[in-house]
Amino acid sequence: MSFEQFSIIESTLREGEQFSTATFTTAQKVEIAGLLDQFGVEMIEMTSPSASPQSEEDIRVIAREGLKARLLTHIRCHKEDAQRALDTGVHGLDIVIGTSPQLMQHSHGKSIRQIIDLAAEVMGYIREQKPDIILRFSTEDTFRSREADLLRVYLAVADLGMVNRLGVADTVGVATPTLVYEIVQQFVRLKRLDIEFHGHNDSGCAIANATAALEAGATHIDTTVLGIGERNGITPLGGLVARLYTLKREYVRKYTLTLLQQIDRLIADICDLDIPFNNYITGASAFIHKAGIHAKAVLADPSTYEILKPEDFGLSREIAIGHRLTGWNAIRDRARALGLTLSDDTVRDVTHTIKRQADSKPLTLAEIDALLMDAAGRELVSAVEAGK
Repeated sequence: MSFEQFSIIESTLREGEQFSTATFTTAQKVEIAGLLDQFGVEMIEMTSPSASPQSEEDIRVIAREGLKARLLTHIRCHKEDAQRALDTGVHGLDIVIGTSPQLMQHSHGKSIRQIIDLAAEVMGYIREQKPDIILRFSTEDTFRSREADLLRVYLAVADLGMVNRLGVADTVGVATPTLVYEIVQQFVRLKRLDIEFHGHNDSGCAIANATAALEAGATHIDTTVLGIGERNGITPLGGLVARLYTLKREYVRKYTLTLLQQIDRLIADICDLDIPFNNYITGASAFIHKAGIHAKAVLADPSTYEILKPEDFGLSREIAIGHRLTGWNAIRDRARALGLTLSDDTVRDVTHTIKRQADSKPLTLAEIDALLMDAAGRELVSAVEAGK
C-alpha cells in the first residue's frame, strides 16, 4: 500500500545544507522550493530556525510563498528549539534525538528514561501551543541503537498520542535492506502510525534501504536533490524516482518527472558540482547505447535495453556510433536519418571503415556523415555508369 500512497519529504533545504559545498542564499532557497513544489513533492523540510538568524528568516520567507507542499523544520528535542520553530509559519515540526550508545554517551548524555521524559515534555509543550501542527518524532542513529531501547522509546512516544509520524534514521549509513524492512515492519505492526525513513548513503544502500522501508509499510521517505547531505548524503530524489518507476510507472505518475533535469542542474550549479555521468536519469550516459548488439536491439525496440523511458523525463536516447564497437545497423540508421538510401553491402563497408579508423581514435558524427555521403556519391556514380 505504501508504494501507492507514500510521500516524499524533500530535505535539500535541511539535510542538503549540510553538504560540504552547499550554502544557499534566500533567493536560491525560494527557487529550489518553488521547483520542488512544481515537481510535486508533498513536504519540504528546512533547517532549524535555531541554526542561525538567517535560517529562521528563510523559513518565514518560504512560508509566505504559498506552496502546495507542506513546510517542515527539523529541530532537536529541546523546548527552546520548539519555541522558535512554532512562530515561523511551518506546517510541521520534525523532532529528533539520538538513541544509539554512541550518541547517548557523546552527544546529549541522557538515558533512555530521560529521553522519554524529555520527548513527553517537548511534545506536550508543542501540542499546547499548536494542537493541529504536524508532529514527527524520530530517533537519530536508529540502526545502531539497541532494539530494547528503541521499543521503549517508540512505544512510550506513541502511547502519548501526540505524534502524527514516527521516524527511523540510518544516520551513518550502516543499515541493510533486510534490517530496515524488519525494523519498519515491527513499528508499523505495533502502533500503525505513519513511518518516515531517513537513510544515509555511506555504504551505497540509501535507495535500496528506502525501497525496503516502503515495502515494509513506511509512508514517508526523505530525499535530497542529487543525494547531497552530510558526508555522502542521503537517498537522492532522482534515484528514488528511478527505483520506483522501474517497479511500476504509476508509483511516480503524481510527480512532474520532466523537471528532474532542471532540478538536478540547479543544485549542481549552486553547489559547484558536476552531475555524475552515471547519475540516475539525468547523468550524461543514462540513455547512451554503444555496443553494436545493444544498438541494433534498441533501434528495433528501446525496451530491450532500457527500463526507463527517456521521453517520460523530457530526455532522449543516443546511439553512439563513432567507435570500434559500432554495428552496421546503427550506421544504417544514421544513413537513413541523413536521407540516404544505401545498399547493405555499402553500409557494411562504411561500418568496417569506421571500425578501422576508430581503433586509432573515435570518429565524430560529422566524420561519419562524411563517410556516408562519400559512399552515397560512389553508389550514384556506379549506378549512372551501369546505366550507360
